Amino acid sequence: MAHPTVHAPRELSKRLLQGHPWIYRDRLESVPQLASGTWVRVRCGKYTGYGLWDARSPIAVRIFSRSGVPDAAWMAARIREAWQRRAPLREQGTSCYRWLYGEGDGVPGVVVDLYGDYAVVELYADALQGVLDWVRAGLLACVQLKGILLRGEQVTSLWGRRPSRALIVEESGLRLYVDLAAGQKTGLYLDQRENRQYLEPWCAGKRVLNCFAYTGAFSLYAIRGGATEVTAVDIASPLAGESARNLELNGFDPDAHPFVVADCFALLHEYAERGEQYDLVIVDPPSLARAKKSRFAAQRAYVRLNQAAMRCVAPGGYLATASCTSQVDPQAFREALGDAAARAGKRFLMLHEAGHAIDHPVPAHFPEGRYLKFVFGQVMEAV
Repeated sequence: MAHPTVHAPRELSKRLLQGHPWIYRDRLESVPQLASGTWVRVRCGKYTGYGLWDARSPIAVRIFSRSGVPDAAWMAARIREAWQRRAPLREQGTSCYRWLYGEGDGVPGVVVDLYGDYAVVELYADALQGVLDWVRAGLLACVQLKGILLRGEQVTSLWGRRPSRALIVEESGLRLYVDLAAGQKTGLYLDQRENRQYLEPWCAGKRVLNCFAYTGAFSLYAIRGGATEVTAVDIASPLAGESARNLELNGFDPDAHPFVVADCFALLHEYAERGEQYDLVIVDPPSLARAKKSRFAAQRAYVRLNQAAMRCVAPGGYLATASCTSQVDPQAFREALGDAAARAGKRFLMLHEAGHAIDHPVPAHFPEGRYLKFVFGQVMEAV
């Protein structure tokens, strides 16, 4: 079967030959009039690839393969490869992780998260609707599931039964409730798993402030690591009850670890002004920019946020801070931390840097896939 051909400008050939999976619409000299979801052949000098056309997104083509148009068997093979790649997680007492990470696992724009016996599928463009049946079949061919959900504007069932609103999953031996129908992301912030693990042994004997706590995953690791007190902060009042349930589920006393319902930006500033200090402050905000044009505002926000956080760290204490804003790259985030330290009158010594957990693989030719930055360091007085 012949497929429409999209001709990309020759200057993109090196990037495409390296394996980059996107072609932006504004890079095309001639934009064909095709329906979203049409399989196209991409030609660019010596390069040939096959991808899905998107008539609405700034990404005009998502490239899936060099060898031909994919089919259900091709998709099933990618899903099984991704499953095998995550075998170490299953051996570590973890039942919730990102099974398929879009471009990182060779399936652009398609994400699948696993929570126990349930899979949650998310498509990043309407043009991908045509591969949904292949994804569902590939998941079921790989492992026995109880249900598959599709997360979009609403959560709908693709196959099997829907999970309980109080589904319990395990992460590194800790247990968490997850609501796949109403939770943020697909249920939990899975990408921080290895960073939570890293932080755990640093919490022994420390008083910890966990900002943007959500349902308290960082708090669980801190308490298991021996923290004397963990104060969690988030702006959504229902999260206080959800965090307490997770503490109780793991045998921890919620009364010993308070949850403050407040805006973290405002509360950190208030604490800094009145001299409230902690041995370890964790700052894990949601994305602060949705578009490239907002990256400078996001950069300034990271400076303000981390300046206040550093002022809340006791002398010689520690700050764990993260950015999931893809428009702010790792170097820009480091610069924000340097500016924050200078404005706070502190020195910030970076002891550890990381990104995603292993279930978020990033191809060397696709730096856009590395959105998460995590930095752990010591806050020292200026000398």
